[in-house]
Amino acid sequence: MKEGIHPNYREVLFVDMSNDFKFITRSTINTRETGEFEGKTYPLAKIEVSSESHPFYTGNQKIMDTAGRVEKFNKKFAAFSAKK
Repeated sequence: MKEGIHPNYREVLFVDMSNDFKFITRSTINTRETGEFEGKTYPLAKIEVSSESHPFYTGNQKIMDTAGRVEKFNKKFAAFSAKK
């Protein structure tokens, strides 16, 4: 490999800000902050969603309140579906 053309690939601490879940993985992400995990200091990357907080993985799906949106759409475009 050529010197000086590859990004710095190192261990990085990722923190899920929604539930304070922490995990370490290797990454080339540039960070300005550092964080401590299990007695060692790592570059810190803050994230909004991880497998510990994502509804797909946790099984806690949020139901969006459509409040009549579907009915309004069907009423608006009913004339188009009737034509054939």
